[in-house]
Amino acid sequence: MEACYSQDEFNITSYDVTAMVITTVQALAGMWINAFIVSVLCIAWVKKKIFNSNEKILLFLGCSRFWYLCITWVYSLLSAIYPWCFCIYPIPQLLVAIQSFLNFVNVWVSAFLCGFYCIKIANFRHIFFIYLKVKIDRIVPWLLLGSVLLSLVICIFVYDMIDEVHCNNLNFTTLGNLWKPRVKVNEHFFTIFLITGFGLATAFMVVIISALLLLFSLWRHKRKMQKNSVKNLSMDVHIKAMKSILSFFVIYSINFTCLILILVYYRKKENPAMFLVLVFQYVFPVVHSFMLIFSNPKMEKTLLRTLSCVKCKVFMR
Repeated sequence: MEACYSQDEFNITSYDVTAMVITTVQALAGMWINAFIVSVLCIAWVKKKIFNSNEKILLFLGCSRFWYLCITWVYSLLSAIYPWCFCIYPIPQLLVAIQSFLNFVNVWVSAFLCGFYCIKIANFRHIFFIYLKVKIDRIVPWLLLGSVLLSLVICIFVYDMIDEVHCNNLNFTTLGNLWKPRVKVNEHFFTIFLITGFGLATAFMVVIISALLLLFSLWRHKRKMQKNSVKNLSMDVHIKAMKSILSFFVIYSINFTCLILILVYYRKKENPAMFLVLVFQYVFPVVHSFMLIFSNPKMEKTLLRTLSCVKCKVFMR
């Protein structure tokens, strides 16, 4: 192993400790809540012996978020306590590439979930919308496979770029040799920036269109119920659905903004503003998973029952 850092760079800074503590809290909370989602879905599958499309998306999302938060926590732990590990081939390449893969799977499947709810709940008479409503259950597995393949392409590009940076740090030590490798790395990063930016923008557009269509459909349905003097209970359900969609749209918008800022200012990770951006990005899988649980009556009841059992056991001790 060749040293790529000086001894002074191995010292743990206050920034490293703060980042590690915050990331640990977020990661453990997110891993627990996503493991809960996966376990509830698996228990339901054992009982019913079948998965519907909504459960497939939620299971896929829960698994990807669990491993994403796990890898993020490992990355933060190693960078704070064992920075020399990033000099060992291929640890930095694998960690960053796997983290990018899981992050983009998370973003895309979240967008698909929003689109799925829109197609299932919204009521439009356009022929294309009716076709999607009929075929959506068959399309879901292909959408999940497509998100994996697209994320895998980005993962390969990221691995290749990190590999070039790592090799350049080890092999080029004179000013005369540094310019050309840096130009190649910057060109490679620009390609990755375009691909990831296009992927993130497309996913965000899916969320925007789905949220607007669903809100318009629910608003129109709410007006019809008011005119026909339908019971308030049905209206309350639709108002709750509209609030959930708006909440998801807001949190997804914040996550999209954070991802773009990370792409643009990727070299300024010790900047306080950049640290806040990373905190918001890592909190997205946790908050959104909680929202998914409380928007699902069965999961909400199971969670409350589990928490009450844990509370009783704690007080009994």
